[in-house]
Amino acid sequence: MIYEYEPKGVCSMKIILDIEGNVVKDAKFIGGCDGNTKGVCSLIKGMEIDEIIERLKGIDCRMRGTSCPDQLAKALEEYKNK
Repeated sequence: MIYEYEPKGVCSMKIILDIEGNVVKDAKFIGGCDGNTKGVCSLIKGMEIDEIIERLKGIDCRMRGTSCPDQLAKALEEYKNK
């Protein structure tokens, strides 16, 4: 299933997730720091949603109170709650 999320408070404009069951098969950020977001997406492929949330939730970028990884965790939390 493809799930799209619009992040808040960060440079990226959209997160696109391909989720199968409880596993993220693929992820892509639109905008943001290209190398960093590609790295995060590569690292989470094949991981279970709860593990991703646990690892990424609360990461801060430049004192914004959030970050692209944190927004990814929020996207997955929103997906789980729907």
